[in-house]
Amino acid sequence: MEERLQKLLAQAGLCSRREAERWILEGRVLVNGHAASLGDRADLRRDKIQVDGKPIGMAEEKRYLMLYKPRGYVTTLNDERGRKTVGDLVRDCGARVVPVGRLDYNSEGLLLLTNDGELVHALTHPRHEVEKHYEVRVRGRLDNIPRLAEPMTIDGYAIRPADVVILEKDEQSAKLRLTIHEGRNRQIRKMCEQCGLEVRRLKRVAVGKLPLDTHLKSGAWRDLTADELAYLQEIAANLQD
Repeated sequence: MEERLQKLLAQAGLCSRREAERWILEGRVLVNGHAASLGDRADLRRDKIQVDGKPIGMAEEKRYLMLYKPRGYVTTLNDERGRKTVGDLVRDCGARVVPVGRLDYNSEGLLLLTNDGELVHALTHPRHEVEKHYEVRVRGRLDNIPRLAEPMTIDGYAIRPADVVILEKDEQSAKLRLTIHEGRNRQIRKMCEQCGLEVRRLKRVAVGKLPLDTHLKSGAWRDLTADELAYLQEIAANLQD
């Protein structure tokens, strides 16, 4: 059966649909020897599809991982600058998984990875809002902490107000639990900067109601349980509806 190319690439576990669209626009995808265009459809049983000259096959077995991302790693599979990547940490998982969303270089905590491109698309599409929960250690203008829960504009985009809970506070610093909805690039750091606060440590502790496994050490990963996967699939189905 014919399907859109970006869906086929996602189902093959190569990337998300959005990433597949970029690959097509960059001319990296060929169908029967010809450069593909957005909107093209193909059938894996009949057509030869190549990405960067390598043929793709039928979808591989799906894998779903929870990683405790350490600080000092970039959320990508390869880095042109030679920095350590999360791909290095899950290289032995037996599948080519990709990150679901991002955590910046100096942030740590829960990162999901999978070769299920449909799930990646559902959980990361800009129209969808999946709550993400963080523990954040800040210092600076501590009297401005309440401003974090007010409407803000980040990079020209009006974000929804965050939920802010003060977990600890002294004269020098405070530990906060922040819940955000959009997950814009470096959103929490930019929010804090606007409020005169310096982020000293930033850790993602949950995505929706899925918490980081407290038994995972920094840099370690495990497969999701059946219940955890069912929860994410339910979120994805509701978002798509």
